Amino acid sequence: MSMSISMTSDDERLRRWRLILGGGEADGIGLSLHGADQTMDQALGALYGSGSGADSDDRRGGLGSSAPRVARWLGDIRTYFPSSVVRVMQQDALERLNLQQMLMEPEMLEAIEPDVHMVATLVSLSRVMPDQTKATARQVVARVVQELQRKLANPTRQAVLGSLNRAIRNRRPRHNEIDWNRTIRANLKHYQPEYRTIIPEVRIGYGRKRSSLRDIILCVDQSGSMATSVVYSGIFGAVLASLPAVSTRMVVFDTSVVDLSEDLQDPVDVLFGVQLGGGTDISRALAYCQEKVTRPRETILVLISDLYEGGNREEMLKRAAALVGSGVQMVALLALNDDGAPSYDRHVTAELAGLGVPSFACTPDLFPDLMAATINRQDLNQWAASQDLVVARHS
Repeated sequence: MSMSISMTSDDERLRRWRLILGGGEADGIGLSLHGADQTMDQALGALYGSGSGADSDDRRGGLGSSAPRVARWLGDIRTYFPSSVVRVMQQDALERLNLQQMLMEPEMLEAIEPDVHMVATLVSLSRVMPDQTKATARQVVARVVQELQRKLANPTRQAVLGSLNRAIRNRRPRHNEIDWNRTIRANLKHYQPEYRTIIPEVRIGYGRKRSSLRDIILCVDQSGSMATSVVYSGIFGAVLASLPAVSTRMVVFDTSVVDLSEDLQDPVDVLFGVQLGGGTDISRALAYCQEKVTRPRETILVLISDLYEGGNREEMLKRAAALVGSGVQMVALLALNDDGAPSYDRHVTAELAGLGVPSFACTPDLFPDLMAATINRQDLNQWAASQDLVVARHS
């Protein structure tokens, strides 16, 4: 019995080494694979085998140029590997095998495991996709957007509305402005058992709903390095735009500026209105935003950029100083994603810090709290430090 267990263990160890080494003369094992193991080995070999690297003459490796074959490969990796591994393999395939052209095929798009990075890739290719493929790409993007909205919408609404309620107390609300949950809690002591009701001696409102309480401008760098940040910005922009208590504007820029505020009711439209890549002119973007500020002291400007300025750096800093001097609350997010520490211009972040503009990277799950802290006029340097975010300091 013990001999059988030992043999089984040895066989499993050899099998695993065979899958890792990839077969051929170099593996030194001589073990043949069958069934599902063989299919897994072929899927791995097509991506990581010899001839499939970025430095190879055959950049498509074992997948060839056939879209149906690529679609079958995508189906195989989804069958035999968990989603987290599938996403890594898809990203490696884009980089190693130059599969961007394959994303032009609806058959392949339907087989991919969508995530934020894949959405960014599809958005970057949207201008060159044929109409039929673009329709499929929109469906893929919509799946990811809907999933992220379900996760992020409620925390954002609760954080923003809660902070507005604390910032502006309305003790004489109109009927459509009453916060019924808080009003009931405040009047529980006036409960009338015989009538089974509460006398609302104190009414608590959300604030004046007929006009926005804050103006929020998302100014988003759409250069290629900011791709996933653009995706999250579009989703948060759509959520903020759905709140009547705030007025939301979303501006994207490279060397030109595009205002996507009219599309915020549909974040998929926003993302397909973005043109990822190109240069960066932050100064021009800030100049446009400056023109749109009508209530400086009630305006929050979130600049989402790695701050590598391709235009006039000194002019950009002057515009930032003018915005802050007028009363605008400004914060620079070096990234809005889960991709880890970003690369950014440390000189510019230090200059902005000297103007009172904090700069740090922010993950999507912290963005609602960031907006709440900003609305409540908290010290954002302290807030970021409390969240273990690295804040750029004035040199």
